[in-house]
Amino acid sequence: MILLVIDTSAIASAAIVRWHEDEARGAVLAQFATEDTKSHAEVLAPGIRALLIEQELKGSDVDRIVVGVGPGPFTGLRSGIATARALAFAWNTPLAGLMSLDAIAWDVLAGVRPPATEFLVATDARRREVYWARYSARGVLLEGPQVDYPDALPALPVYGAGGGIYREKLESAGAVVVRTFENAQPTAASLGLAAVERLARGEELLDAAPRYLRESDAKVPGPRKKALS
Repeated sequence: MILLVIDTSAIASAAIVRWHEDEARGAVLAQFATEDTKSHAEVLAPGIRALLIEQELKGSDVDRIVVGVGPGPFTGLRSGIATARALAFAWNTPLAGLMSLDAIAWDVLAGVRPPATEFLVATDARRREVYWARYSARGVLLEGPQVDYPDALPALPVYGAGGGIYREKLESAGAVVVRTFENAQPTAASLGLAAVERLARGEELLDAAPRYLRESDAKVPGPRKKALS
């Protein structure tokens, strides 16, 4: 099975993952990820096209599309989900979602020293807040996703770029920011491997509805006020 995986919850990233259904893990065939958190729309489609060309694949060769559904800022997250939906429609390919924070959780558990206790994954939500989720030492989601101020998080090890940005506030509240992950962002490659492990266990993925956790800043204008006579 060939999966095209997309995540734009923080940076723009895409990956092609191969998975044999009798195996517990998949393999990343190709991937790209930007460092910029504001150029998703410009780089995503060309990046996906380049991955397909590199692997000599056509849209009809993709068996499933998996997209990160956040949490994340509106503009970036919409870019990835809209692209995934458009490709799924054009290629008549099944589409599923997965929480973007699961990508960092997968990286944490795949590391040289996985945590022996519960841990948090946190990314930057802007407005001096973080998106976060709490996981068991085995990677089971226990709480979240949520958006909060850093000093409202549980006093646990914190992995992800949210930890690096708000280190002082987190540590003053009793959390421990893991330095080797203080710049980590969700990537499509890790999200795809997390999705494969879930599928291998017979678990369902999510739908592709975005998890914004906030209302949009853009508001529909109310009725125009009548001019004074």
